[in-house]
Amino acid sequence: MTSTRPIRALLRGLEVLHVLNQQNGATVSEVATAIDLPRTTTYRILETLCHAGYAYRAASDERYRLTILVRGLSDGFDDEAWVTQIARPYMYELCNELVWPIAIATLSGSTMLVRQTTDHRSPLAVEKRGPGFRVAILGSASGIAYLAWCPAEQREALLDLLGKSKRTEDQPAVNRKKVNDLLLETRKRGYAAWRRPRRVSDELSLSVPILAGERVLASLTIRFSSTAVPEAEAIQRFIPRLRATAQRIGEDFLSQGEQQALAIATDNPVSSPED
Repeated sequence: MTSTRPIRALLRGLEVLHVLNQQNGATVSEVATAIDLPRTTTYRILETLCHAGYAYRAASDERYRLTILVRGLSDGFDDEAWVTQIARPYMYELCNELVWPIAIATLSGSTMLVRQTTDHRSPLAVEKRGPGFRVAILGSASGIAYLAWCPAEQREALLDLLGKSKRTEDQPAVNRKKVNDLLLETRKRGYAAWRRPRRVSDELSLSVPILAGERVLASLTIRFSSTAVPEAEAIQRFIPRLRATAQRIGEDFLSQGEQQALAIATDNPVSSPED
């Protein structure tokens, strides 16, 4: 079968999206240099992305940045597929070692969405939670971990959104100073902790971010009984293993992304320019 010649303009547009995704804003000249394109062509691509709603140019510094609309491009893959294909084996391995249930959650709107758990494999999981379970951002270790490591602009936008929410679990966002102090402390110690109200259970959760470079992919969390495992002991036993597993997942994610990009470049050589 004869392969279809790729559309050069589309490839250029994707390259520009990639550059903007890697940087916290970029000028026309910076993007042009990064992908080796004429400045005029780069400007047209950037303005086209703005027209389509995927980017905007900040009046304060003339830098182009991505909009939240870009997140829609990853729906159906960037959360579900990579969790299944990359993270799940590491989660199962960690659960086998620590026995207590492990979960991975990603940001979904104004909540954290559990994408995968090992509850069905853990004999110590009292409440069997499966994929699709949602928890409040400020009412969970996974949400606090995500919020502590996500970009400042996203964090402020999320806190603004939660501060306007009528849901009880989002009300802590009203006290911005208290939340910021909590997030600062979380970053300093390198993990988030969340204890369910004593009247409900003695469950305690510890969570660390899964990072791909500087990008926060998700949160990796362990739930356990603080009666069975005192908090100080749990931190000593569990946190190093959570961090190591999160690092392996992040590295694997980056590695597979690079392999896919290389495969695309190899299989789809650009033969001639098309604007």
